[in-house]
Amino acid sequence: MSIYSELAGLPGVMAAGEYSYRGDRYHFAGQLGEEQARMASIMCRATTLATNMQANMMKALNEECGCAPAQGWMVRGDHFSVCVYGNIFCFVDNNNASINDVMNFLQEHVGEQTGELV
Repeated sequence: MSIYSELAGLPGVMAAGEYSYRGDRYHFAGQLGEEQARMASIMCRATTLATNMQANMMKALNEECGCAPAQGWMVRGDHFSVCVYGNIFCFVDNNNASINDVMNFLQEHVGEQTGELV
């Protein structure tokens, strides 16, 4: 079973997927249609690249900032949140999920992010 399939099975996770850093492929499980999953993978890839660029810029100002390499990101909306760790993303129902459980799962299963994005 893939990481994103396991993640999609966690309580409150509406959908999960993975995307390539090159942007040429993605996979998903859960409550997303094919076009929604494609758009989600594009959004997550673009935001991940921007987040990594910003973390690297902060590191250039202070080598000891502890912010690079970026491990992931998340954004919280009124009804759901998007959590990304490495190249794995998920949409989480804010009322029925524990963000801590989701992020702990991602950290345990994806591992620490190091080096440059391909």
